[in-house]
Amino acid sequence: MSTPNPPDSPPAASVAGPDTDPDAGLRDRLADAVAIEAAFEGWTRAALAAGARRLELPAGEADRLFPGGAVQVLTFLSGRADLRTFADMEAEGVGAMKIRDRIRSAVRIRLERHAGEREAVRRALAVLSLPFNTGLALKLLYKTVDAMWYAAGDTSTDFNFYTKRATLAGVYSSTLLYWLNDRSPGAEATWAFLDRRIDDVMKIEKLKSQVRSWTGGPRRTAARR
Repeated sequence: MSTPNPPDSPPAASVAGPDTDPDAGLRDRLADAVAIEAAFEGWTRAALAAGARRLELPAGEADRLFPGGAVQVLTFLSGRADLRTFADMEAEGVGAMKIRDRIRSAVRIRLERHAGEREAVRRALAVLSLPFNTGLALKLLYKTVDAMWYAAGDTSTDFNFYTKRATLAGVYSSTLLYWLNDRSPGAEATWAFLDRRIDDVMKIEKLKSQVRSWTGGPRRTAARR
């Protein structure tokens, strides 16, 4: 089991910043170009090559920037979206909101601003669902919800650290899948679904609190005869 991030330091960056990566700008543009192509080609070498042609890069440049292929591009974009979601949440003061509003804002910011084009996301999920990518899928999901919780002001270091992330992972994943097929104006149906999922979570948390209050008193011992 991994150690939780200390409360006084942000989650580890998944992408290199411009100060440490001289190719940061070009890598960003290529990743965006590949994401456009992935909506048609899937997250494949063909999409990477098409993205390179779109930017008129010299031969071999795309492989130099992303030697792991299109799946590495997908990993890069997920990490970049984590950082951007984190920054937006902090800028909007999400950490000062009530807990349900923190969760709602986190998921909505991620999907509205940083998820990408729906078909590219759909194809990304198809790739990540393959058995040999299961570990990567779980790693990316964990990093996403960890960044959300940290930006939301979570400082827990006990078992709550993991239960909060597991809870948000369930809410985020189910809402993402709903969003993929939502054609309502402004994705209103998605946000209504998100509210229902959060209501379910809050009910469970309320029940857990009640159970703790019922069992928190001193235990009775059987009377001796």
